[in-house]
Amino acid sequence: MIAINNLSKIYQIGDEVVHALDHACLHVSPGEFVSIIGPSGSGKSTLMNIIGCLDVADEGEYLLDGTPIEDYSENELARIRNKKIGFVFQSFNLISKLTAEENVELPLIYQGVKKAERMERVQEALERVKLIKRSQHYPTELSGGQQQRVAIARAIVTRPSLILADEPTGNLDSHTTLEIMDIFHELHSQGNTIVLITHDDSVAAQAERRVNILDGKLTEVK
Repeated sequence: MIAINNLSKIYQIGDEVVHALDHACLHVSPGEFVSIIGPSGSGKSTLMNIIGCLDVADEGEYLLDGTPIEDYSENELARIRNKKIGFVFQSFNLISKLTAEENVELPLIYQGVKKAERMERVQEALERVKLIKRSQHYPTELSGGQQQRVAIARAIVTRPSLILADEPTGNLDSHTTLEIMDIFHELHSQGNTIVLITHDDSVAAQAERRVNILDGKLTEVK
C-alpha cells in the first residue's frame, strides 16, 4: 500500500539547512498496523504530511497503492485525502459549532454522498467507537477521550484504505489512552491499515511493527 523509497525533505531555516527526512525508506502492506516513534524534531510530522499527501518530498519516491504521488494533480490529491486516507490528529480538529454527528458527517458531504446513506454511515461509525449516545453533543460537552472518539469516527466514516494517526493519544491521560488504543486494535482486527505516529514508547509498542525515526532517518525495530 505504502512504498517510500529514499525520501528526502530539506528545509532552509535562516542559515541552517535542516534534513527533516534523509533518504527515508518505509513499506507498509495492506492490513498492517505500524507505529513510527521518535522525539520532537525527528521528522515525524514531515513524514506524516507526505504519507497523508499534504506535502511532497524534495527527492525520492512515494507510491500509494502502486501509483507515484507526484503523478497526481492537486485536485486528485485532495480526492485521495478525502477517500483513501482517514486522519486522526492529537488536537482532534473538531468543529465546535457542529454536534458529534455533524462532525462525522462532514467528509461525506464533501464526497457528495446522499443524505440517507450519510446518516447510515455516520451511525455505523459512531457505534464502532461506542459513542452513539453522545451523537447530539457538541465538542465542548465531551471529554478529551470522547472528542478523540468522534475524530476517529470521522476518519473511518469514509471507509478509507489507510488510517493515519498523528499523536492520537498525546492530549489524553493514561486510562483514556488505553481506551483509544483499544479502538485502534479493533479497527486493525477488522482489516484497517493503520500508521500511528507517536513519541510514546508504550503506545508505539502496541503496533505489530515499530519503526524509529531520528534525524530524518527510519530504522526498523526488530
